[in-house]
Amino acid sequence: MSTAAQHPHLTVVPPMPTAAPAPLEGVVAKDAPIALRSDNAIARVVEHVRLVGRGYSRLGRHWLAGLHDYHPHMIASAEQALALCSDIDEQEGLRDAVETRRARYARHRLVYKTKTGMWATTAATAATAGTLSGGFWVSLAAGLGAYLYGIRQGVQGDVPAGHGAIAGVAAPLGLGDIPAAVHPQEDALLAALVKADIITEAQRAETRIVGGIRQDGPGWAARIELPEGMPAVKATSKVNNLAGALRKKAAQLEFRPDTSETGHEGMATLWVADSPNPHAGPKVYSELIDAPRWHFWRDGIPLGMDARQARQILRLIWSSILVGGLQDYGKSYLARLIAAAAALDPTVRIIVITGKTGPDWAPLKAIAHRWIAGADPNTIRSIFSLMDDTITEMQERGTKLDRIFEQEPHRIPEGKITPELAEDGMGPVLLIVEELQELLDGAAVTKMAMPDDDSDNPRLVSAKGPLVDIFARFNRMTRFVLGMGLYITQRPDADSVPTELREVCVKRACFRTKSPESSKMVLGDLAVAAGAAPHALFESSKGVFVLDEGAEDGYRTLRGDVIDLPDFVKICERGRQLRIAAGTLTGDAAARDERAQKAAQARALIAGCLDVMTRLGRDAIQLDELVAQIGKPADELVAAFGTAEVVRPEKVTIDGKRVRGYDRACFEAVLKAA
Repeated sequence: MSTAAQHPHLTVVPPMPTAAPAPLEGVVAKDAPIALRSDNAIARVVEHVRLVGRGYSRLGRHWLAGLHDYHPHMIASAEQALALCSDIDEQEGLRDAVETRRARYARHRLVYKTKTGMWATTAATAATAGTLSGGFWVSLAAGLGAYLYGIRQGVQGDVPAGHGAIAGVAAPLGLGDIPAAVHPQEDALLAALVKADIITEAQRAETRIVGGIRQDGPGWAARIELPEGMPAVKATSKVNNLAGALRKKAAQLEFRPDTSETGHEGMATLWVADSPNPHAGPKVYSELIDAPRWHFWRDGIPLGMDARQARQILRLIWSSILVGGLQDYGKSYLARLIAAAAALDPTVRIIVITGKTGPDWAPLKAIAHRWIAGADPNTIRSIFSLMDDTITEMQERGTKLDRIFEQEPHRIPEGKITPELAEDGMGPVLLIVEELQELLDGAAVTKMAMPDDDSDNPRLVSAKGPLVDIFARFNRMTRFVLGMGLYITQRPDADSVPTELREVCVKRACFRTKSPESSKMVLGDLAVAAGAAPHALFESSKGVFVLDEGAEDGYRTLRGDVIDLPDFVKICERGRQLRIAAGTLTGDAAARDERAQKAAQARALIAGCLDVMTRLGRDAIQLDELVAQIGKPADELVAAFGTAEVVRPEKVTIDGKRVRGYDRACFEAVLKAA
């Protein structure tokens, strides 16, 4: 037997294990496959390059923002104020303001560019000196520093917790792990949404600022896509919370659902004004003051400007409007804008019902088809008679419209009055109800029989409920034949703004109120829940109101144009002449003209009576003497004296006798009163 030592076989293939391999479950591979590691590395490089580009583009935007600062906006505001100003002295001051602001802007740009140039020169000099003295390593360090600085600007403050920073990452970012970079301002807005309790911290990553934050007029704007399942109307109801989180006043914010074609139920738009009081500014006088004529249907009613300085128009055709708010904040001025536009259109018939007399609405007597003032029981009853007649007349218009549709359907393609028919005798009818709260108070103490009670001894009830009903019925039944209501109240509570009347006023305007409850009485619960806040307006917000037109775009806060009372008188006089020329001066206004003509004739007759007395050398005269001297019958003279409101004395003395007649004093009193 051989005793040689046993040697292992010489082979390059290791011996195969004879035991079963251990299971791999639970064992983590130390290194990822080379292909995946290569993809991750490329993704990181691409992301870093993108962040460098984003960082330096952001620096460029910041530099441009610093260059312009607020100066272009201030110049534009001054130029707009100059364009709107009609006073020559004020124009001179505004021109100086424009030039001053332009000079400040030029000086600011020069200083800013000089500072930038000095810093750039210093940096370039340092880099050049370092490169010449230190060679390659200094150049490499400078380039790497610029590269890392760009990355820092591109991602600063934008990486959500848990993702880590670009430098010193514990684990490499995979293709699906690269976080979307967010603008620092966007991050601040998202933080404000969290603080306002609109979204939670967990929902922050789901919330997007679509299109970024952008300059929009005298402020900035953003479109916010909310987390899935959150409706925009719920978010916009917390506009006051968001204002607090942004350290802004509520009046600076416009936060509402996005109703654009690209929006959806979970998207909202936010606009924030630069100025703490975006509606402040000088008076803007209405273009209606100088308009020779106005087309109420086609041109609408020019109201004023919103916070972005955009002009706003109200379309009242097919609807009614309720105006409310505290006293002395501009309700009459807004109503006057609507009335002025109607006055300058001779096709519009105007009916005025006011709870108390006064000069505010007196100019409309020149053109109003019917005019009623007061809140006593007799006046309240006359209002019912007027409203019944008006509704009946409008229903007859509807019957005529049906007949036209049967005979000439092409004239009424949609079954409604057209502008052409309006020009042909079917014009709009505007019912103006001023001092609604006074009318309702007066109706509350006025007793009347129920309209459907035909018994011999009807039960008497308060007229308040029926008065509200008849106003609401006018809105409902006459809308399709161009009936429109304008209701103004200065005490927005449950008693002065009945819900049944508010609900048939599609459009609503509210000036400053003291509480959200008062705002709801005018605008309704939905508008206030969506963020409308007239109760947040300032004490100085005269002429500023919140308008809700019942449309998808929600409410708007506007500063109304101004028509002072003397200008309103001139507008109404132009409206009267337009109606006389068009043959549309009717009702009380037409009768007023006849009465004025008769009064003028009576005054001329009285002047003739005084001449007769002067010729006779007497201070008193009897009726038969006037008949003989003037040549008019006695009954015609008595009627003329009654028209002129001559107050005849009990007795006069003629030739020492006390007889019935007229004295000089009673005639002169009439002429003085005229």
